Amino acid sequence: MTLKQADTAVVGGGIVGLAHALAAARRGDRVVLFERDDFAAGASIRNFGMIWAIGQRRGATYQRALRSREIWGEIAAKTGLWAEPAGSLHLAHRPDELAVLEEFVAGTPEARDRGTRMTGAREAARRSHAVREEGLLGAMWSPTELNVDPRRAIPAVAAHLAEEYGVRIEFGTSVRGVELPRVSTTAGEWRAERVVVCSGNDFATLYPEVFADSGLVRCKLQMLRTGVQPGGWQLGPMLCGGLTLLHYAAFEECASRAALERRMRAELPFHRDHGIHVLLSQTADGRLTIGDSHAYASTHDPFESEEINAAILGYLHGFARLPDPSVTERWTGYYPSLPDGRTELVVEPEPGVTVVNGVGGAGMTLSFGLAEEVLDR
Repeated sequence: MTLKQADTAVVGGGIVGLAHALAAARRGDRVVLFERDDFAAGASIRNFGMIWAIGQRRGATYQRALRSREIWGEIAAKTGLWAEPAGSLHLAHRPDELAVLEEFVAGTPEARDRGTRMTGAREAARRSHAVREEGLLGAMWSPTELNVDPRRAIPAVAAHLAEEYGVRIEFGTSVRGVELPRVSTTAGEWRAERVVVCSGNDFATLYPEVFADSGLVRCKLQMLRTGVQPGGWQLGPMLCGGLTLLHYAAFEECASRAALERRMRAELPFHRDHGIHVLLSQTADGRLTIGDSHAYASTHDPFESEEINAAILGYLHGFARLPDPSVTERWTGYYPSLPDGRTELVVEPEPGVTVVNGVGGAGMTLSFGLAEEVLDR
């Protein structure tokens, strides 16, 4: 029997897999991508749609995020994919929050060179009608953040790969095993020169020993979404408050962060215990996405906590006001995370096979840039 052939086979149809398929196809490879479900249904569609460069660790990771943003823009230009260059506002309602933001801006020339700067309360309120101006001391404006609608963006990228580059995408197909050059799947045997395994939250099917040795854990999160806002109301920049300064690696080097951590631990112990920080973004059709919490373990219970949802919404209403805050959807998400601060897991368990995982909650932000780096190694 003649085997079907590809230069590069990618396992996993989430954003990490799609990014590697794109990078391989742009190099001229014949690419096949296998996704075990009928459509991508994991972390890649259960997120804010934020391409969030400003939160990434300074240096190489920040530059990777900017490269990913550039690629998102290229895809949008070719396909009509909704990709709004909304930017972001970090709002400071307390002096310690303002201190962290001011220190970050002063100490991060690469962000300043991209237009990141401090603003007053009035300018912040002009940029977004959602900003709660009462008690607002200032804000950090960053123009680099891009907003996509993940439930539309992921299938749109898959379609683009097939139409523009001839990538063969095999939905509903599981990969049973890899013994290069043979790749065994539930839809038959393939021959490939290289395999990239981007299996996301599925640690156990292929190369389980890699994950057993990696320290990788699963992060469970809770998110919410409102209905379409009335009258065509637009959020403008994506918004966040002080808790976000304790979540993202970009702010870890700020000496003023320690005082903020002490206050937040004293005033909001529930939020800190459940990894809550609050972001607000908007979808293509005008819905608002709100979240999220973070719990880390090998295995999680499947249940959603209304106490966590209430804490998320309560904190949001402290820095933003919405025309219609009625929640129409709630969900949990799961993604693999490296608890030691690494931004990704890239391992070659055997010649010709690369496992890429552990990008955490930054898959939409980092994957396109990461894929180019991985395939250039």
